[in-house]
Amino acid sequence: MLRRRSIVALVAALFIGVFGGLALAASAHFVRASASGPSGSGTLSVNFKIAGLGDTVTTTVTASANATATYACQNNGGNFPSDPKKTQASGPVSASGDFTSGKNGQVTGSLTLSPPAGNLTCPGGQRVVLVAVSYTNVSVSAAGSSQGIPGTFSRVFFQI
Repeated sequence: MLRRRSIVALVAALFIGVFGGLALAASAHFVRASASGPSGSGTLSVNFKIAGLGDTVTTTVTASANATATYACQNNGGNFPSDPKKTQASGPVSASGDFTSGKNGQVTGSLTLSPPAGNLTCPGGQRVVLVAVSYTNVSVSAAGSSQGIPGTFSRVFFQI
C-alpha cells in the first residue's frame, strides 16, 4: 500500500512538473490588434488576437483610449439654432472583458469603447446629440502584454 502511494505521488509530481512547466512557459503576446469606427453611435471597436496563453486560460482583456466628444442641442426639426449650445467632453475611456483561450492557447475577440459622456442640458424642444468624436492613443492589454494601435479614429456627424 505504501509503495502504491509513493508511485501515485511520483506520477503526480511528474505531471505537475511537466504540465506546470508548460503553463509557466506560456508567453502571452498580441498577434494582431486593430480598431474600426467610430460607428454611427460614436463607438470604436477594438479587435485583437492573443496567442501564447496556454490551453483554456481565462484572461481579462482591456481596451483603452483618450477620447473627445462634442455634443450640441438640436431642435425637433433636425436643425441647430444659429447660436447652438454645445459642450466638449474628453478623457480616458476603457472597456474590459474576460476571454477564455481554446486548446491552441489563443483568443480572438473585440471590445467596444464608448465616447465620454457629456453634461449638456438643452432647452425645451431640443435634444442633445453627438456632433463629433475622436479617439487617440488606442491600446489593448492582457496577461502582462499590451499593443498600441496607431492612428486617430474620428467621425463628424453634424457640421454646426
